[in-house]
Amino acid sequence: MHSGPTFAAPVVPLGTGQQMQLPAGTMEESFIENILRFNKGKIGTFYFTYQGNNKWNAMVYRGRVETAGRDHLIISDPSSGKRYLLMMANLDWVEFGEQINYPQAQISPQVEASLTTSE
Repeated sequence: MHSGPTFAAPVVPLGTGQQMQLPAGTMEESFIENILRFNKGKIGTFYFTYQGNNKWNAMVYRGRVETAGRDHLIISDPSSGKRYLLMMANLDWVEFGEQINYPQAQISPQVEASLTTSE
């Protein structure tokens, strides 16, 4: 007898830097940069920490998502017009005042059925 959930498809933690082939030819796309790209144009609050920095080890930025890459994020501050190029390695979390758009992978009906039925 085992405890814990069982999964029909392999599970890979977010942020591993890998793309995984899922059943029915879909690709896992829940990397943080993809989620931020899906929310391009939205204003958010971005929380960063900088280890080993004794002058400013934590910073909070508020701005509009311009774009995101694997290792960086560009936001613009609508009130000042400043643009920031920020490193993803320092990003802790993001808050949006509205619903977060999320990339939805297409899952085959057979896999979806196996995820909703219990043994």
